[in-house]
This record gives sequence, structure tokens and C-alpha cells, in this order.
Amino acid sequence: MTVRRIVANLNAPDPKLARAFYGDVLGLDLAMDHGWIATFASGEQAAAQVSIASEGGSGTPVPQLSIEVDNVDEVYAKAQTMGFAIVYDITDEPWGVRRFYVRDPFGTIINILSHGAG
Repeated sequence: MTVRRIVANLNAPDPKLARAFYGDVLGLDLAMDHGWIATFASGEQAAAQVSIASEGGSGTPVPQLSIEVDNVDEVYAKAQTMGFAIVYDITDEPWGVRRFYVRDPFGTIINILSHGAG
């Protein structure tokens, strides 16, 4: 048996509101939209992963979703410009990631990160 994919399902009263954050800020494509569910995707391939944590590192809360990007500083600037709440400011962590936490339109805490320099 092989796990082929892991999909995060986030509860949202109006999935249409996701487009500004997941589409405009993160640059994900709308892959499926049935009104009650909207799926955003990237053409990149990545290993299926699930992280289990007692904290988010550096004393932060555990984020509900972590998204690795190629330029965390660019995403940080977009999130700020569009008025999304920054929960944990952009930081170079001792374990080699540059990251920040932001709330999506539904209150979900998202860890946006890049490995190495942003």
C-alpha cells in the first residue's frame, strides 16, 4: 500500500473567499470548484507528509497548515499588502527556515516558509 496524496480540508462557510488568499497571495490555481468545495493546486510535485507537533517551534502555536514557497519574502509582502493578519512575524529560525504565520480568510493559521534564505 502506498499513500499517493494527502489533501488538507479546511472548513469555510464561503469557499469563494479563499481565492484572494490561496490564489492571489500564494499563486495556486483553482483546480476544482463545486461551490461547496474549492480546491487550489500547484503543478509542483512533493512528498506526502503529515506533521504531528506539540508546538509550532520558537514558542508559537501549532499552525494548521504549512506551505513551503520559493520566496517567503514575496508572499509576506503580498499578505501584508492585502491586509491578511500576520500572526507571527517573518523570522529566520535556528533550524534553517525563514517563515511567518498568517491567518487565511477563515481564521486558519498558516505557516508560510522557505528553506534557507527567502
